[in-house]
Amino acid sequence: MINKKWDIVLAEDVKADYFKKLGAFVKNEYASKTCYPAYENIFNALKYTDYDEVKVVILGQDPYHGEHEAHGLSFSVLDGVKRPPSLNNIFKELHDDLNVDRKSNDLSGWAKQGVLLLNAIMSVEKDKPLSHKDRGWEMFTDNIIRKLNERETPIVFVLWGGFARSKKTLITNPIHHIIESVHPSPLSAYNGFFGSKPFSKINDYLAKDGIEPINWSE
Repeated sequence: MINKKWDIVLAEDVKADYFKKLGAFVKNEYASKTCYPAYENIFNALKYTDYDEVKVVILGQDPYHGEHEAHGLSFSVLDGVKRPPSLNNIFKELHDDLNVDRKSNDLSGWAKQGVLLLNAIMSVEKDKPLSHKDRGWEMFTDNIIRKLNERETPIVFVLWGGFARSKKTLITNPIHHIIESVHPSPLSAYNGFFGSKPFSKINDYLAKDGIEPINWSE
């Protein structure tokens, strides 16, 4: 599937009946409808950031459902695509927090530094948010979080919004850190996301743990 350490960590899941059913569902959906991200990009989060390389997890709910937006990394879109409102608010907070002005909407530079940009649901039908909910993705990504929770190196888990915060129960290892707030969506950003300074907090945690901080401008 991914040809990295994730293949070993998730070997039991990939063999499980639920994952086989999920795979059949996703293949059928992609064959009969327009779905995102592109089929070959569904597992990009795991391809860009291997299990042993994860320093930070930023958890999203499901991919952007507009044309050409999603490419397998939570909150990220490829350059040349209009910046979604949530990502725009993330960049506003990044500027206010660390005075970083990003030009690129593509967050793969973060992923390559160890930021796992994971959507809990990893595929979606065009213009139908949450259309692939309750098909098995949540079980798969919950197990990803559980496996990361077992790590002996600290990880910073970033939980924005009620859905992401519901995964807090999976993070039981006291060596890890949790940063949580409301979602960066325009519906909630002014109720606690703006001013929450997540990016400096992440780097402070990493530095205290002796881990190289993230260069958020990349």
